Amino acid sequence: MIRVVIGSRNKKKLKEMVALLGDLNLEFTDLTPYPDAPEVEETAETFVGNATLKATQLAPVLGAWVIGEDSGLCVPALGGAPGVYSARYAGAHGDDQANNDKLLREMAHLEGDARAAYYVSTAVLADPAGNVVASVEGRCHGVIVTERRGAGGFGYDPLFLVPEYGQTFGELPPEVKQRMSHRAKAFADLRPALEELARR
Repeated sequence: MIRVVIGSRNKKKLKEMVALLGDLNLEFTDLTPYPDAPEVEETAETFVGNATLKATQLAPVLGAWVIGEDSGLCVPALGGAPGVYSARYAGAHGDDQANNDKLLREMAHLEGDARAAYYVSTAVLADPAGNVVASVEGRCHGVIVTERRGAGGFGYDPLFLVPEYGQTFGELPPEVKQRMSHRAKAFADLRPALEELARR
């Protein structure tokens, strides 16, 4: 069975990916089996740029198929921020509480349509030689609420309200989020390339 590595040590990302693609005849893992895998510097100015860096730099080192994924939250009224800096918006990487606090402060003066936001997920699949085989993007639109709601998800999920459900990603059951999230849409678009790989 062909192994596909998601270029991340984020267990929640791996769990979401397996929930979406685990039915394929492929072995999915994150970077845990590769303790010596290099840390890829996310120096690009775009999500697709960072996802491409992860996939193309890790694949030849690991000798494996790699999915580089970069995702984040964009608020048009803040000029697209936090954007590619979503994970380190408040300074420290992955400090969800500080990032959420900063977003609430930055948006405190905004009302109505100005609180619109969208999540974006870009996924890039590279072969073991580091060649890009597929590149996809998914988006999910919503609104930033004024206080945290729900304890589910991660990142900005407790602040991201999905209008058609009237709940935040922090409140919605994981199976609902997985059906319509930005990552779900990106991986759905990536599925044909992975199906082809599974047939090899």
